[in-house]
Amino acid sequence: MNTKEKTQALKEIIASKGSMLISYSGGVDSALLAVLATEVLGSNARCILLDSPVVPRAAITEARQIAEEFGLQMEIIPVSVMGDERFTKNPAERCYWCKKKSAEVLKWKKEALHFACIADGINISDTGEHRPGLLASTEEGIVHPFLDAGITKADIREIAHTAGLPFWNKPSAACLSSRIPYGDEITAEKLIKIEKAEAFLHTAGFSQCRVRMHGEIARIEVTSDDMQKFMDKREDLVKNFQTIGFTYITLDLTGYRSGSMDEVL
Repeated sequence: MNTKEKTQALKEIIASKGSMLISYSGGVDSALLAVLATEVLGSNARCILLDSPVVPRAAITEARQIAEEFGLQMEIIPVSVMGDERFTKNPAERCYWCKKKSAEVLKWKKEALHFACIADGINISDTGEHRPGLLASTEEGIVHPFLDAGITKADIREIAHTAGLPFWNKPSAACLSSRIPYGDEITAEKLIKIEKAEAFLHTAGFSQCRVRMHGEIARIEVTSDDMQKFMDKREDLVKNFQTIGFTYITLDLTGYRSGSMDEVL
């Protein structure tokens, strides 16, 4: 199927649910799902953004802006993942336990609203990666409309672009805990340092980047096209990263890639 046919199939899947609570982050995947669900279901589509220390403050601001711009009904609810050692000890199945905790909150909200289902933005492209969170979500009965419609990440961007949605090319994001190597404890202090470092890179003009934290070492990933710009700004970057609290500042010559911490698995 082409993307037009996939979009129609997606809308039919959404319509068949009758009502839908969307696990919303403001990323391109969940934002597109939320916009289409609101178009199809009207007030029977609601967005829930689950807030915790692993979510950058800038991401919440952007999610709010998208919700306001497109008339999405959005609510922010805190979720206490930092109190669960199965998550903070940072095992390879960390995301599984986080999604289990998140599902508790989402299911409570779904029941309160008497909605038919909870949906997320998981798509075909996610199934080829290490995604224990996908297993947990499926176990909890969360539906994946993009999967059901056979839609990939590239399809999502194309559908959003064709629809004139300005977030169609928004850089991919992931929770801040994904910047910490498996087995290293996740703490609020580490998350704050990572968030500050990435926020600085964004203001310096690096839209797609990651700061991976290896003890006192910051392993920075930027796209291949941005590496020369990084070197041009090297002195300022080093100074700011040291102020944030990193002792050693390194550039990963392989460049930006999603899920680089999974390469050890």
